[in-house]
Amino acid sequence: MRDPGRILLVGAGPAGLGAAWRLHELGHADWLLLEAREGPGGLAASYVDPQGFTWDCGGHVQFSHYAYYDAVLDRALGAGWLHHRRRAGVWLGGRLVPYPLQHNLHRLPAADRERALAGLERLQKVPGDLRVQKVPGELPDDLPDSVAERAERVPGDFHEWVLATFGEGLAELFFEPYNEKVWGYPLRELDWGWVGERVAPPDLERLRRQLAAGEDDADWGPNRTFRFPERGGTGAIWSAVADLLPGERRRCRARVVRIDAAARTLRLASGEELAWETILSTAPLDRLVEMTAGLPGELRALGRRLRHSAVHVVGVGLCGPRPAALDGVGWLYFPEPGSPYYRVTVFSNYSPHHVPEGDGHWSLMAEVCESPHRPVAAAGLGDAVVAALRTDGLVPPAVRVASLWHHREEHGYPTPFLGRDAVLDPLLAGLDRLGIHSRGRFGAWKYEVSNQDHAFMQGVELAERLLGVGEEVTLRDPGRVNAGAYLSDPARLGAPAAARSSESAKP
Repeated sequence: MRDPGRILLVGAGPAGLGAAWRLHELGHADWLLLEAREGPGGLAASYVDPQGFTWDCGGHVQFSHYAYYDAVLDRALGAGWLHHRRRAGVWLGGRLVPYPLQHNLHRLPAADRERALAGLERLQKVPGDLRVQKVPGELPDDLPDSVAERAERVPGDFHEWVLATFGEGLAELFFEPYNEKVWGYPLRELDWGWVGERVAPPDLERLRRQLAAGEDDADWGPNRTFRFPERGGTGAIWSAVADLLPGERRRCRARVVRIDAAARTLRLASGEELAWETILSTAPLDRLVEMTAGLPGELRALGRRLRHSAVHVVGVGLCGPRPAALDGVGWLYFPEPGSPYYRVTVFSNYSPHHVPEGDGHWSLMAEVCESPHRPVAAAGLGDAVVAALRTDGLVPPAVRVASLWHHREEHGYPTPFLGRDAVLDPLLAGLDRLGIHSRGRFGAWKYEVSNQDHAFMQGVELAERLLGVGEEVTLRDPGRVNAGAYLSDPARLGAPAAARSSESAKP
C-alpha cells in the first residue's frame, strides 16, 4: 500500500466516518478526525427535545447500493434495527395518493386523471429516445407543435425534462410545483442529469392496465423497503460507527476555521494549528473554498458559483388520536402552495421510541425549503407549520401539540444548477492537486450521490485511492453505482485481522 502520510479528516458525518473507518480497517494509523459539533453524524445527526421526542435533521431512511456499507452498519448497530416496507404518498386535495403518483392515477379525481393521461398519451406519439436526446429521423405528422419542438432536442433544463417525461398534466399537477418547493429555484435554472433512479418513469400501457383493475402500484424504487434504528434516530447509526474507531483519533468540538494550502497547516477555532500532508474535507465545498488560503483565483471564482438551499425541520410532538389515514405511513409529499412544507414524515411510525412513554403520543416532522427564491420567516414558522398541518387534516382539532422543535440547516440541498459540472469538475480537480479532497453530500456537491450510503462510500473510496488499493467509483460514475453494481460486491468485505480484532470495535 502507498503511504499518504498525515491525513486530517474534516467532518464526522457519513463521508468522514467512512474514510476514517476504512483507513483504520486497512491499518493506516496516521489520521485524525475533526468534528465541529458536539457529536458525529453531521446532517444525519439526531436530537432529543426537552419533552422527550426524538428528531432527525430531515427525512432519512436506510437503504443501500453497497454490500460493504450494509456490513459496516450491521457491525456498528448489531440487531438494533426495525424493518419497514415503504408506504409513502402525495397529499393532493386532502387525499393521500400512493407514491409514485404517476403509477397511481386511478386515485386522482376524474378531471385530474384525464388531464394527466392526456399529457402522457401525447408524449406516447414521440419515440422514447427522442424525448431525452436528439436523434435523426422523422417525427409523426400529427404531433402538437409544442411536443414536436421538445422532441427535436435534448432538454435544456429540468423544466423541459419534466414536460418531455411526464407531459403537461402531471407536470402542472405535481412535478413542477413540488420540485419548485423542494429545490427553491425555478426549474429552468436546474439541470436534470441528477435524476437517474430517483424518479419513476411513466409506462402508459402499465397505467392503462392498472386503471382498469383499480389497483395501487406502489412497489417501485430502491427504497421500497428500508430499515431504521430502533432507538436514537438516524444519529444512532453514526454514533455507533464512530464508536468503532479509536477514541484518540477523533475529536468533537474541533471547528476548522482556516486551511493553508501552501504551508499545509490547519487552524482550529481554539487557535491550535495542525500539520497535514492530505486533507479530506466533508465541509460544504463553498465554505472550504472560503476558508482555504493559497488557492488560485480561478478556484475561488468557481466556489462562488455554487448554489444551495437551506432546510428548516419542524418537529411536532403530538398527544391524541392519530388520523387513520396516517396508519403505517412513512412520509408524504406536498406540492400545493397552501402547505409551507414539501415533505412531512410520520416519524413515530419509524419507531415507537421516538416519542415519550405513555399513551397517545405520536409525531410529525415537516421540512421547509429556504432559498434566495423562497425566503422563510423563521420566527413563527413552527406555529405556521402546525396551522397548516391542521388545515391539511393531518392534526385533528382534538389533538394537543405537546412539543414544537425547530432546527435549521444552512446547507440542506446541493442544488443541481445549470452548468454545475463545468464548475464542479475543475474545482474538485484543482483542490485534489493541492492535496485537499472534498467529498460527501456537500463536499462533492452531487445530489445524485448524496444519500448516506453514497457519502459514506465516497469516504471509503477516497481512503482506498490514497492508499493505492482502489478507485473512486461513486464520485466518478454515479450511474454505475445507482444501477446496483456493488450490492453483491464482496471485494471489501474481508477486513484485515488487526482491524477485526481491535479493542475499539464493537462486537
